[in-house]
Amino acid sequence: MKSRILLMVALACLAAGCQRQSGENPLELTGKMFIFNYRLAYATYMVTLNRTVPVPEGSKVEAQFENPAGGDPLVLSQKLFPKVDKVILESPDVTCVKKERPYKVTIRVTDPDGKVLQTLETSVISNLDQDVLPAKALVVGPAYDKNPEVFKDGKTPEHFETAKCPV
Repeated sequence: MKSRILLMVALACLAAGCQRQSGENPLELTGKMFIFNYRLAYATYMVTLNRTVPVPEGSKVEAQFENPAGGDPLVLSQKLFPKVDKVILESPDVTCVKKERPYKVTIRVTDPDGKVLQTLETSVISNLDQDVLPAKALVVGPAYDKNPEVFKDGKTPEHFETAKCPV
């Protein structure tokens, strides 16, 4: 009788998606950096994680990135897919990134009901100031044509204007 009850509980748990052992963190931080896209004149945070244990179907990951320009954090939310082991989080575009300054990133993993499964806190430090980027995108459109606002009359300028922090 006991074995029958245990079998029914185990089958019910599997059907309900009870895959996660308590105490185990579903994600492990594997990388973090700022990405500077020189051609398109923007910067973003990028954080990579590996899934270490299964999570229930419908789980999400939410990242809050400190806004280098000040103000509210930049928020990214995305679904976790059960068969995908690598998670890549890329922030919206950022401005005012300063070299050697740590910027806070908080990552929360939640189940389909919104219960927090894990919270990660880290910081990202750039080895460059954002003023290495051009003030305007060097290329435009799907064919990466020269930006006419930068290349006047099709000629390369003697000096590219660099990005400035608006704050």
